[in-house]
Parts: sequence; structure tokens; C-alpha cells
Amino acid sequence: MSLPVEVVRDLPLDQVILGDAVRIMRMLPPASVHCVFADPPYNLQLRGELRRPDDSLVDGVDDDWDRFTDFAAYDAFTREWLGECRRLLRKDGTLWVIGTYHNIFRIGAILQELGFWILNDVVWRKANPMPNFRGRRFTNAHETLIWAAPGRDARYRFNYQAMKALNDDVQMRSDWYFPLCTGPERLRNEHGLKLHPTQKPEALLHRVLLSCTSPGDIVLDPFLGTGTTAAVARRLSRHFIGIERHPAYVEAALGRVRRVRPASAEALTATATKREAVRVPFGSLVERGLVPAGTVLTDRMRRVQAVVVADGTLRCGGIQGSIHQVGAAVQNAPSCNGWTFWHLEHDGALVAIDGLRAAPA
Repeated sequence: MSLPVEVVRDLPLDQVILGDAVRIMRMLPPASVHCVFADPPYNLQLRGELRRPDDSLVDGVDDDWDRFTDFAAYDAFTREWLGECRRLLRKDGTLWVIGTYHNIFRIGAILQELGFWILNDVVWRKANPMPNFRGRRFTNAHETLIWAAPGRDARYRFNYQAMKALNDDVQMRSDWYFPLCTGPERLRNEHGLKLHPTQKPEALLHRVLLSCTSPGDIVLDPFLGTGTTAAVARRLSRHFIGIERHPAYVEAALGRVRRVRPASAEALTATATKREAVRVPFGSLVERGLVPAGTVLTDRMRRVQAVVVADGTLRCGGIQGSIHQVGAAVQNAPSCNGWTFWHLEHDGALVAIDGLRAAPA
């Protein structure tokens, strides 16, 4: 959908808007969103596709970025959209921006010039990076996220306990390990080709949004692409505003969001847990969508049930904790191996969640 050229008094919540990011953001009222996630384009020619003068597509990690990019224009564009993001963020809101060596350092410097206060840089280490076919550089196996508050004295939200619970009650570090978006999650066109060249995995956005927002908060993505941010926000019962200038991406994002079923309120309330060491954090299965928030787990005899919470804990009645803690509590036992105790329904049969740890990334 598109909007008229006037300030939007009532926020266009849970909508995907076709149009230019800066132009649309200027229509929105100040201090109106809790979080911005931005995956900005590398190049201004087509914003999202870098092309050579002969109109052939450029590999996103080759030398042509330097050769064909007008850095002054790119910096001016970056100041525009980041300035609007800062105007739109609430005082307790935060911004996430992701990029590679092509643009992330320029963006980081401009963030600081505009008055943002950088809280962390996070490295997304890719489990399955694209190889470097030319053999002239290291394989580009990571992207960098910058997490920033609107100013140095901002009272921003950080859901520390949720992040710790998601990581099996160990403090979450700033190096995150996720595979590239592959398999059924990767959107493709009618020819079977990738619809969007830089579609981000939903697990990455799950962690980002869970870290700094609450149910009912408003998340803005000014470069929505095919809708990963919107889909994850809806699944976590956050409101979203998505802006995208490519009609085909807008259509794909709308269809994707419509297919998402929001998690129940019970599955979204996070509390602290105590450490129970396991080989793989249960939270990683939640992030990857193998055991989505809201999934009902049972014991092998179907005597008790527990609901999976977005931070990787379980809730059973008034009890909430790790898979091990809740398993022990419902049995009135001193300890429990939650991986073998809890089961889920799969193809009409009960399967121990332990088997999911071997699922391909």
C-alpha cells in the first residue's frame, strides 16, 4: 500500500508500506517507535542491488563496491535515514543496523556524529558462508550489527534475563552463530531463484527483537525487503511498520506476514532461570523455529504439559524455568534431563526434543 503525502497521526501499525524510506519516515510522528531494525542498501543506484555500468549484477563482496559507489552520496543518504530513525525513536528505544565491511564502518561513524550512543557491536558468524570463488580474499563469513541508543543518557531496554535464558542461562555474548537463510525459509521467485539476495534468517531477528522489545512494542524496518522483521515481530506479538520500495518484495512480505500465527500471551512472558548445562541451548531450537514459542510439550506418558516461551523457558501452570527445572518440578524430583523428559507431537507420534538437536542448521 502507499500513503498520502501528509504526516501520519495514527501510526500505520502492522502494515507494509510501498515507498521511499526517508519520505515515509518523515510522515510519522516523533518518538513513536520502540525499536528500529535496518538492513540498509549498499548502493544508491537501485538501493539493494549493486550493478556495474553494463547493468550486470555485482557480487556483494567484490571490488566493484569501491569502484562504482559515490561515497559522498551514500553518506548523505545514510545521514538522512538515520536522522529520521533518531527522531522516531522513543527515549527508551534502540536501533539495530546490520552491514558488512562495505558500509558498516561508514554507518557507525555517522551514527556517532548524529548523537547515537553505541551499546554493542555484534558479529553474526555465518555457519554456511558463501565461498570466495576468486581466491583473492578470506571467505567473508560474518556481518556486523550495531546496537545503539538515541543518546548517551537514554534509559534503553535490554532484556538481559531473556537473553540469558535463550542461551541456556549463560550470559549472551556478542558473537552470534546462525546459518544463512536457506531451505523453506528462503523465498524464491517463479524460476526458483532467490527472491532477495540478502534475506536475513528469522532466528537472527528473533534474538534482536527479544533482546530489546516487549509484546505490544512497535518495531520499524525502513528497508523491509521480503519481510523478515515483520514476520518475526508478528510471531512475537510486536507491532511492526515496514517500508519497502520494491513492489515484488512488498507483495512477498505481505503474503509472508499473513501466514504467521502470533504466539500466545502465555508463550511470550520471560523470567529468569538458573544454569543447567547442556550441549546445545534449548533456546537455539526456539530461535530456529524447530520448537516455536507456543509449542506444547508433554512427558512421554502425556501426563503433564508445558508451553514453550519465546526466551527458551517452559511454563507449566505457575512454574516457569528451563526444560530441566520444569521437568524436575512437575515430577517433584531433585533434577531432570529435560532433553529426554519432554516430547512434542510430530507426524502423529511423540518425539523427544533431544532428537531435534541433531537437526541440520
